[in-house]
Amino acid sequence: MTAHEICPGVHAIHADIKTSARFEGIWPIPYGVTLNSYVVKGEKTALIDLAKDWAGSISQFDEQLHSIGTSFETIDYLVLNHLEPDHTAFIVELRKRNPKAQIISTPKGVALVRNFFKITENLREVKTGDTLDLGAGKALEFFETPNIHWPETMMSFDRTDGILFSCDAFGSYGALGDRVFDDEFSAEEHAFYEKESLRYYANIVASFSTFVTKALEKLGSLPVKVIAPSHGIVWRKNPTEIVGRYVQYARYNSGGALEPEICVIWGSMYGYTKAGLDAVIEGIKEEGVAYTMHQVPDTDASFVLADAYKAAGLVLAMPTYEYKMFPPMAHILDLFERKHFTGKKVLRLGSWGWVGGAKKEYEERIANFKWTSVESVEWQGLPAKGDLDLLRERGRDLARLVKA
Repeated sequence: MTAHEICPGVHAIHADIKTSARFEGIWPIPYGVTLNSYVVKGEKTALIDLAKDWAGSISQFDEQLHSIGTSFETIDYLVLNHLEPDHTAFIVELRKRNPKAQIISTPKGVALVRNFFKITENLREVKTGDTLDLGAGKALEFFETPNIHWPETMMSFDRTDGILFSCDAFGSYGALGDRVFDDEFSAEEHAFYEKESLRYYANIVASFSTFVTKALEKLGSLPVKVIAPSHGIVWRKNPTEIVGRYVQYARYNSGGALEPEICVIWGSMYGYTKAGLDAVIEGIKEEGVAYTMHQVPDTDASFVLADAYKAAGLVLAMPTYEYKMFPPMAHILDLFERKHFTGKKVLRLGSWGWVGGAKKEYEERIANFKWTSVESVEWQGLPAKGDLDLLRERGRDLARLVKA
């Protein structure tokens, strides 16, 4: 595999990670993920962002660096936009192979280099507006963008060529193969990567949407021609597409309009809660509102988060389990809290066996969620006809709220 030229003197190198291991140890990546880095050559050479030695990533990097006549041993600068280990873990080995390369990051980033990796020499702190002159008309300008999604993050900008190296911002899941640029993928493939960018955002970035919005405002005046993230597609033809997506994603949990659809999340121990849910779905269908369905724990929370994040409405169907919520649903609510899923219109329902309890725990849990709740429905054992009639009406009630 060879490096991909973005413009003369600037190349993308990437590793396709295909593994059963989870991203951040939490999120499944059944379609893989890329680790992207970038080489900018003037009279001196900068490598922007790094990688961890994961599923053959470093051998892929070595091969691509060699294809453009450089190597880890010959770079002059390592620019670290973000210190999370998927972009930095190889730094200890790199320092052994190339002790002269200067490591550049924000003050908080340099502190992490010292504290994470015990590297203390040849470090340089940069702040917004600082530049790195590589000679031969190549220079990098730095912009601090804290909390996207760690406090030390920054972006690097090649003003001459209009390339924004954005690290985790504008990223996506999904391996790329031997193509990296947006104009190399079909409309069908873009639809796939759009889903994976939403899932990536909901899993990784959603908690920090306020900071995403601030960064977009801060960088809005830059003459960006190419967006080069550290995961996913390099946008050289239509960078406004991925920017527009991130603008919308950030709005989903910071007061913007949600999609007029319902995400149904359900778990059922013996089928009684599912029987009640079927009536709710009938009511939703009668109102003509689109919906998605995820059974937990069968569907991994990563995919649940993606659909639930953008949806205006939620149905949470769960039985009582040992006086409390069905544990897989409690896990989903924990993630909703961590990721700041606000502004939803929600219906909760569920059966109970010898005694209830899920409703009480649920209401305590969502007290600070800023949700609009349709009145919950609970019943013992099998739902009676009256229960089913009420559940069907509750489904219609929720659908009407979502359409309003």
